[in-house]
Order: sequence, then structure tokens, then C-alpha cells
Amino acid sequence: MTTLVLARHGETVWHAENRYTGLTDVELTPRGLEQAERLAVWASTAGLTGVWASPLSRARITAEAVSREVRTDDRLRELDFGQGDGLTTAEMRERFPEARAAFERDPAAHPLPGGEDPHAAAERFVAALTDIAAGQDDGRILVVAHTTAIRLALCHLIGVPLGEYRRVFPRLDNCGVTEIRLRDGRAAILQFNSPTS
Repeated sequence: MTTLVLARHGETVWHAENRYTGLTDVELTPRGLEQAERLAVWASTAGLTGVWASPLSRARITAEAVSREVRTDDRLRELDFGQGDGLTTAEMRERFPEARAAFERDPAAHPLPGGEDPHAAAERFVAALTDIAAGQDDGRILVVAHTTAIRLALCHLIGVPLGEYRRVFPRLDNCGVTEIRLRDGRAAILQFNSPTS
């Protein structure tokens, strides 16, 4: 049985202002690079049999700290936040207050203007995880990706309504690890958001 270890990328330059970072390719901060190095130290004794990442540089560079052989899958990318990308919550409330309020009530039913359907995002991410797991029996694979995509996928896998992802999984730390086992399209969560140092 394959175990997948999901990790959020290291801190980015938009982190301090808590800007929504979807498909915009922002770089890691020096702290983010240090977090990636700590993930690499953790990974050196984790018995990993493979490393995958989102193609967005913040995830790919984090994964490359762990291994020189990183495979990427576009389906592991972050949720597209549409017009919310690059904005803070306060800026969204100013620019599109009604849409932001609807998003806060139910982010799965009311994606940000121009944003990706969270149900479709969860399905593509889970499909990627399923394919990765199927490609390696009895492995332990690190997958470096993004906070919203991971939380949506977890909800999808354990049967929690996607609109609850912000409440059920309120945070996912940079380079924190979440370990799951997949079997027949269902998941068991072995650990969630564990620190690597």
C-alpha cells in the first residue's frame, strides 16, 4: 500500500501580507528556502521512494531541496483564485464585497470571481494523487503542493463537504507534512500538518 506525504511549499514573498496566491508564480523568501532545507533534513530519514511537485516554482523548488529527481504534475497546482489572486482579504472586500461575502459563507459554492471551481480542483488533485500512488506499490512518496488544493483534496477523500475546508482544516503550515494512505479511492489520514523540525 502506498503512503503519500503531502507538504505545503515554503514561505513566499506574499506570505507576510497574507495575499491569496493561486497560479501567480511567486518566489520563496529566505525563510521559505530554510523551511525547504528543514523538509530535506526530515526527508533524509523518512524512507521516501519518490518526490512529486506542482510545477509552480514555489513547490518545485521546495521539492528540489529534498531530491534531484522531482517529477511534476500540472494537476497538483494551486486553486486558481481568479480576480482574488494577489489580493488580501481586505482588498477583496473593497473591490468585490458581495462576492467575497459569498465566498466566506461557502467557498466551494461561491468561488472568487473568475476563479476555478473548487470541486473540479479537488477532483484533479485527487486524480493526480491516485495516479501517483498507483504508479508505485508499497512506496512512501512526498508530494509538495499548495494549501488550498491539499485541504480541498483531503475533504474530498474523507467525505467532508468542500465548503467546510477552511473550518475543518483551518491552516496548513509551510513545509508541514500530512500523511495519507489511499485505498479504493478513499483515504486514511495518518498525520496532519506535522512540523518537520
